[in-house]
Amino acid sequence: MAEPPFAGEGRAYAGDQHTRVTSRSKPGFLERLGETTGGMVVGLGIFFLSFYVLFTNEGRALRTAASLDEGLSQVISLSPYSSASPQYHGNLVHLTSKLHTAQALHDPNYRIALQAVKLKRQVEMYQWVEYQESKDYVEDGEQKSETTYTYNTEWKSEVINSRNFDKEIGHMNPSAMAVESVTVVAPEVWVGPFSLSKGLVDQINNFQTLSLAGLPWSAVDPFLSVDGDYFYHTQNPRRPEVGDVRVSFSYAGLSGEGTWPGPANTVSIVAMQNGEQLAPFKTKAGNTLEILYMEDLTAEEVFEREHQHNSMMTWALRVGGWALMFLGVSLTVRIVYTLVDWLPIVRELVSLGLKLFALCVSSSLSLMTIAVGWLYYRPLVAVLIAALALLPILLARSRAPAKKHQ
Repeated sequence: MAEPPFAGEGRAYAGDQHTRVTSRSKPGFLERLGETTGGMVVGLGIFFLSFYVLFTNEGRALRTAASLDEGLSQVISLSPYSSASPQYHGNLVHLTSKLHTAQALHDPNYRIALQAVKLKRQVEMYQWVEYQESKDYVEDGEQKSETTYTYNTEWKSEVINSRNFDKEIGHMNPSAMAVESVTVVAPEVWVGPFSLSKGLVDQINNFQTLSLAGLPWSAVDPFLSVDGDYFYHTQNPRRPEVGDVRVSFSYAGLSGEGTWPGPANTVSIVAMQNGEQLAPFKTKAGNTLEILYMEDLTAEEVFEREHQHNSMMTWALRVGGWALMFLGVSLTVRIVYTLVDWLPIVRELVSLGLKLFALCVSSSLSLMTIAVGWLYYRPLVAVLIAALALLPILLARSRAPAKKHQ
């Protein structure tokens, strides 16, 4: 089938790879100015968003730290062999014991059954995948874009719509998978004498691939092929065709007494005792404590881990907030570069100056925002951070009279 003509476009094919070249007139000054103005609007939005991220992050970090300190001062460690005593009802408790579920999780289609909190079936289909690599250049006064499209066959867990390919002919994928991925969760999970709330069960995500080596071969469907840890819906697993499906299983939170695929996992939990259930605990500082770790930890070790996670998240959001502010300032002042981009040497100097300006402004304003966030909780720390934020400005002003005198 002949392809319709495309203005300013050429094609070159080589096997499962081809190149498309598109061209358009080089944008004029007014067009570039319009694009930059649009970027300024986006930059202002990102700029104000960074203030929100930085300010709320400090309040969140301080509330979390206060809630953890409050929880550590109140937590009661229980024996894994004790009963659900009414005297601790409504209290924050710590418990370390093995997971237990009443019945095994099943996948009858593949005859899989094991004692675990979660059983995940992941389905992959052999499909065509399109990769793109583009480069822009100017030729004969025109702005050109050269895109190279490469096609490979790979196992993918999501259906890839081949209708979006640049060249669908010869690279067509099925529109759906014959088998769906699914995760099954045990209806009731117990630790010692207590059942776990949904929030605690959601934290059990230590998924591991289920090894099919321990699966009885008599249980395997004769219409399936087994290779490694996969069930294949094909007779030739080593030579798959587009549309073939393979299935693997993984599990989280082993809870049985048997030896396959392993013993029950030990967990450490900090939560509120609510009768025979472990539930969320609301602190006076405003946070909710509902903590689970997939290892044997004391109450002190649990809270120490939580403090570490809080610190890591705080610094990650600080860096993210600063990056947003730097990007927002850069987009907002880029119009200055657009006004002089027709002067080769000047535009390079202006570009460097704008980057330094965005760096200084974003750093100072980020520190100032963090200082405001600390003002209510730690006034002295807030003053020190604010002084650090104003340091570049104070140094610049102190040098100004000397230069004027010279």
